[in-house]
Amino acid sequence: MANNASRLGKGLGALLGGEDLSELRKPVGYINKQVVTETVQPQDTSDVLRIPVGLIEPNPYQPRMSFDADAMQELSESIRTFGLIQPITVRRKGEKYQIISGERRYRASIMAGMEMVPAYIRDASEQGMLEMAIVENIQRENLDPIEVAMSYQRLMEECNLTQEQMADRVGKKRASVANQLRLLKLPAKVQHDLKVGLLSVGHAKVLLGVEDPVAQEMLCDLIVKGGLSVRQLEEKIKSLDKKPAAPKEDPGALPEMYYKLLENVGKYFGDNLSLRRSREGKGTLTIKFESDAQMEQFLRALEQR
Repeated sequence: MANNASRLGKGLGALLGGEDLSELRKPVGYINKQVVTETVQPQDTSDVLRIPVGLIEPNPYQPRMSFDADAMQELSESIRTFGLIQPITVRRKGEKYQIISGERRYRASIMAGMEMVPAYIRDASEQGMLEMAIVENIQRENLDPIEVAMSYQRLMEECNLTQEQMADRVGKKRASVANQLRLLKLPAKVQHDLKVGLLSVGHAKVLLGVEDPVAQEMLCDLIVKGGLSVRQLEEKIKSLDKKPAAPKEDPGALPEMYYKLLENVGKYFGDNLSLRRSREGKGTLTIKFESDAQMEQFLRALEQR
C-alpha cells in the first residue's frame, strides 16, 4: 500500500511539473477557525468563521417582512443534510455579530439544529448595513413587490438618496424604481392583495391610473373574485369611463314656492343664483354677489319685511 501511495505521489508530481503539493491549496477558513462563546477575540476578516448562533443578532434593517414557512422548512432540511453551503455575512457589534445578509439562511440553520454558523466578517456602518441588506435581497429577486417598494423608499429616506442614485445602487433603471415606488400610493387593502399574490404588478399599474381610492378597492375585489386578467381590467375601466352621466333633475318638477324664491331673490342678484333640489326635498341655494353694497341692499329688504 505504501509503495502504491508513493508511486501515486510521484505521478501527480510529474503531472504538476514538480510543484510542492502542500502549497497548492489551503483548507477553507471556517473548517478550523471558530469564535468561542466565552470571549470574542479579533479574527481575520478575510476568513470564513464558525460562529455560535447565540452570538449572532438579526439585521435591524432587514427589508424582508415575512419568511415563507414551507420554503424555510425545505431549506432547513437541506442544511441538515448538506450543511450551510453559502456562509452568511455579519459585522462585529460589541461582543456579538450582527447579520448583514443571510438572515433566512441563519434562521433555517437554527431550525436544522446547527449550533455554529459559517459567516464572513465585514466592516459596515449603519448606512452600509441598510444598503447591503436591501441590495442583496433585491438582487435575489425574492421579495414581494411591496417589500421592494418599501425597501427603495427606506433606502432613499435614510441614506438621503435620489431616485437616480437609488437606481444606481440596485442596478435598475430610474423608471423602474419610480414605478415600483408608485405602488405605495395604492390603498392598504390593494397593497395587501398585491403582497400576498392575489393580483399582479400589472394589475396594480392599471389601478394606479384610477384616481378614486374607493374605486381602486372595488376594482381590486373584482380582480380577486372574478379572476380578471390585466386586459379585462383595462376594458372594465374603459367601460366605466363611458358610462352615461345621471340625468339632471327636471326644473319643472320644482314646487311652486321655489320659483317664488328665485323670483324674489333674483330682484337683487339677477341671474347669479343657482338652485339644486333632489326628489327628496334636499338641495342647495347658491348666491353669487358682486359687492358689499349689493348684499347690504338685500339685507335691508329682508329687514323691512
